[in-house]
Amino acid sequence: MRNILLGGSVILAALTLALGSRAETEGAQRPLDTPLAVYSAACSSCHGDDGRGRSRERVGFDVGLPDFTDCTFATREPDGDWFAVTHQGGPIRGFDHRMPAFGEALSEDQMRLAIEHVRTFCGDDAWPSGNLNQARPMFTEKAFVEDEFVFTFGAAVQEPYAVDAELLLETRIGARSQLELIVPFAGVDLEPVEGDPGSGGWTGGIGDIAVGVKHVLLAAESTGSILSAIAEIITPTGDADRDLGKGVFVFEPTLTFGQLLGPAGFLHLQLGMEVPAENDPGTEALWRLAYGYTFTQGMFGRAWSPMIEVLGNIDIEEGATPHWDLAPQIQITLSARQHIALALATRIPLEPGHDRTIGVWAYFLWEWFDGGLAEGW
Repeated sequence: MRNILLGGSVILAALTLALGSRAETEGAQRPLDTPLAVYSAACSSCHGDDGRGRSRERVGFDVGLPDFTDCTFATREPDGDWFAVTHQGGPIRGFDHRMPAFGEALSEDQMRLAIEHVRTFCGDDAWPSGNLNQARPMFTEKAFVEDEFVFTFGAAVQEPYAVDAELLLETRIGARSQLELIVPFAGVDLEPVEGDPGSGGWTGGIGDIAVGVKHVLLAAESTGSILSAIAEIITPTGDADRDLGKGVFVFEPTLTFGQLLGPAGFLHLQLGMEVPAENDPGTEALWRLAYGYTFTQGMFGRAWSPMIEVLGNIDIEEGATPHWDLAPQIQITLSARQHIALALATRIPLEPGHDRTIGVWAYFLWEWFDGGLAEGW
């Protein structure tokens, strides 16, 4: 979203100079009804016909103009964010008030045409469109690659009591890859050992740290589909004797899929396995499905994304039965820039006779590429 500050000048700053002069002359000669026509009349005076931006001396202000041929930022944000800043001006996404609104200067269709032409300056189709990026579920891994920091906290509300926390750092590498680091923490209320009156009680510490790589295999904006593969190594850094880790290296390969559904609905699907380096614990298969819908507060305000997740796993051994959980939840964007969000969920075991407990969960999400924690409010 930081790029919207610069990217907003595609339509905003350029329109300030262009609409009063070039659009009057060229618009009178030809209709502004194509992406190139709107961009040429309203934007190219500042950003150039090639999208690389004209010099500060040429445009007459100090704000540096972006290079729209740089795919790193030109592709990652959805059209809705570009449109919001274009329509309402910089403050709608926590940017400078000198970025004016042009909701009355151009029609909505013309603004979308200008954004469409800006999208063409990144000539590399390998970069997934930001339109494929949807709200993050609590447990299901997304297919879209991100630059994010996520802090997750969960607690069991029934015996046996336990608390879990996790720090997740994700960073994009190139067009389609992502590196991630996961650092878990846990606190558990251990049952006392028979014959040892001093045993049991609460204990806690760091869990099994994991590192992973995600790579986008397919990104089709035309169908709203994205598919990624993830390879994760879980290291035995947690104390298995205190139930803080598994005590062995674990390899977790998964496939994750995202699909847009209608104007604001979306689906996330993840299938994978946990394969330990030793036979104990055994190999486990997992599947996760999340469906959600994003509601916008007003035309460009806070995003509310209620979701429902169905979670399952099974030990791959003879006679094993699957575990099923249901996780209703909601994600709410907090900042005007929508790069900081909060999610709340509960995880409910479904199968009868289980020895697991209902848990409550929350996460705090910061898309650090889009701005600092104190920016964009």
